Amino acid sequence: MRTLREVLRANERAPLLNLLSVVTIAFSLFAVGLFGLVALNIRQVLGQIEERVEIRAFIADGTPIEAVSALLGDAAAFPEVQRATLVTAEEALERARRELGEFNDVFDAAILPASIDIRLHEGFRTPDAVRAIADRVGTYPFIDDVRYGEEWVEKLYRVRSIAGVAGLLLGATFAAVAMIIIGSTIRMAVLARSREIEIMRLVGATDAFIRRPFLIDGLLKGVVGGTLAVGLTWLAHRAVTQWVVASTFFDLPIIVLGIAAGGLLGLGGSALSVGRHLRERF
Repeated sequence: MRTLREVLRANERAPLLNLLSVVTIAFSLFAVGLFGLVALNIRQVLGQIEERVEIRAFIADGTPIEAVSALLGDAAAFPEVQRATLVTAEEALERARRELGEFNDVFDAAILPASIDIRLHEGFRTPDAVRAIADRVGTYPFIDDVRYGEEWVEKLYRVRSIAGVAGLLLGATFAAVAMIIIGSTIRMAVLARSREIEIMRLVGATDAFIRRPFLIDGLLKGVVGGTLAVGLTWLAHRAVTQWVVASTFFDLPIIVLGIAAGGLLGLGGSALSVGRHLRERF
């Protein structure tokens, strides 16, 4: 309690400097939050596109239903397969008319082959995994052709990989810049109280005793800054959703993690700044 009272008194003596520290932490974490929000929504969009990865095995005319049922059972038993569905010739024609309505006159006399549509579990939609399942299904003698959009799947996987690597690199860069800015801001607060630190050392205070109020102060500023950053990020999310495109916001665990990260950044910045000040002056 005594340490907390000291922190509050120090904040009262320099309200503008402490407000600047909180605002700097908030906007630094806000930049990280915005990037995280963009990365989250890009990942979700890619995930939704990836869910559409599908293998379509076309069945030869006159194939006995028993053989088709056997393939359906075999495909559904593959560990990579989420579900296997039979699409009859009539259903294929109806789907073509629905999806390509402008070509209805072409489909009026068309006969499309029946097929087995195979959806894969998450984690098994890479080009190699899809190709392996397609090759396995293609070994059945009554399968005329197997299509899965090989070029499209490879491009999707490439974009997903590039987005993942770029997200990690840019996220680490944003976090590093935020740490530098926060550390510099807290350093200013420590320098503003350098006389107070000198007096504490003269009366015999230990380094741990001197550090304690600064660490608590940095932790509190980080938590407040993190909370403000979450609020600003939410406002940005609402503005984008209302005026541009629907977007997804962070789940509660991610929000709590963001606020905790602000506290840890404030705590770490204070520890480094105070330690550096004590080494330089004493």
